[in-house]
Amino acid sequence: MRPIFHAELVNRSFGDPGIYIDLKFERRAILFDIGDITALPTRKLLRISDVFVSHTHMDHFCGFDHMLRVCLGRDTGVRMYGPPGFIGQLEHKLAAYTWNLVDNYATVFVVVAHELDAEGRVQRAQFRSQARFQREPLPDAFAHDGVLLEDPQFRIRTVPLEHHDIVSLAFSFEESTHINVWKNRLEELQLPTGQWLTELKRQVRAGAPDDTPIGVYWRTREGSRKRSFSLGELKRNVLDFVPGQKLCYVTDVAGHERNSKTLVEFVRGSDLLFIEAVFLDADREHAQRKAHLTARRAGEIARAAEVKAAVPFHFSSRYLGQEDQVRREFALAWQGRTHTKVTSASPAPITSPAHLSAEGTRESGDTPQLLDWHEQQKGT
Repeated sequence: MRPIFHAELVNRSFGDPGIYIDLKFERRAILFDIGDITALPTRKLLRISDVFVSHTHMDHFCGFDHMLRVCLGRDTGVRMYGPPGFIGQLEHKLAAYTWNLVDNYATVFVVVAHELDAEGRVQRAQFRSQARFQREPLPDAFAHDGVLLEDPQFRIRTVPLEHHDIVSLAFSFEESTHINVWKNRLEELQLPTGQWLTELKRQVRAGAPDDTPIGVYWRTREGSRKRSFSLGELKRNVLDFVPGQKLCYVTDVAGHERNSKTLVEFVRGSDLLFIEAVFLDADREHAQRKAHLTARRAGEIARAAEVKAAVPFHFSSRYLGQEDQVRREFALAWQGRTHTKVTSASPAPITSPAHLSAEGTRESGDTPQLLDWHEQQKGT
C-alpha cells in the first residue's frame, strides 16, 4: 500500500508543538499548530493549504506571521481552523500591520478562517490581501461528527478538550479507503492501464451505482479498441480496497478523567499518535496545575486506545538532559507496566499490531512501537 502522506514533528521534543503532514501526490501539506515554524524551509511552507490550530497560546500560533510573510505574493491563500474566538484573534493579528503595499502583488492572497463553537457550528470569515485583510463574513457551516475538512483522499476530525479554562482541540487525519488496482487481473482481462482507471476510482469514491457503465479506450498497432464494463464488475475483478491510516495529534490538555476518556475514544486504533508528554509522573501535581499530561498519563491513554505507534513530544524544558527518562516513563505506561485509571477495566494486551515506519507504511511487529520521530527522519 502506497501511503499518501508523510508526517513529521516541526520541531524536536522540547520545541514548539506542531506536525507537518505532506500529501505526497497533491503538491500540498497540512499543519497541526503553527508555533515556531522557522525549521520549515520555504518550499514546505509554500505547500501548506490548511492549518489547524489547537488553541492560541503563543507557542501554537505565533508562526502565522512567518508563514504569511513567506507566502504573501507567491501563493493564493490558506485555510485556517481554530477554537472559539479564533477569527477575532486572527483579525487582530492581521490588523496589527500596515497593508498599503499589497496592491503591488500580482496574486490575491486569501485567508479563510474557520472557528468551531461548542455546538459544532463553524463560523467562517475571509481576509483578502486585495481588501487589505479586512474581515469579510462568510456563511456558517457545521462540523458533523467533528469533521472540519472532507477531501476525497482524507478527512480532518476534531474534538474539544479542556486546558485550564479554554478549549484545546485535538485533531485526527483519517485517510479514505485505499483503492488499489490488481495489475495481474488487468492482464488477465487484456486491459491496459491508463486514465480510465482514474475515472473508475473517482466513480467508486463518488458512490456511483454498480450498473454505471465504464468505457475502456486504448490504441494498439491494429487501431483503436473499446470495451465496456459495469462499475460493479470492475470493482469485483480489478480493484482491491484497503482501509486507510489514522494519525492523531494531542497537545495541551489536562490529564483529568473527562479529558482522558474523551481522548481514548477519539484516538482509538490510531496507526500513529503524536501525544504530549510534558512532565514526569513525579511532578504530576505540577502537571495538574499546568493542565498538561504527564508521560505516564499519555502512555496510559495510548495503551487504553490500542494505538499502533506513538510519538511523545512537547517535553518540559526542566527535563533537558533527561529526555530518555521521559520516553521511558511513557513507554512503560504504554506497555502496561503501570496501573491505568483511564478506563474502568484494564485494556487487553496489544498483540501483533501493524506499525508505521517514518514513511507511514505498515510493518509487522509484536509490541507497540515507540518512535523517536527525529531519529526516524535522519537520512530521509
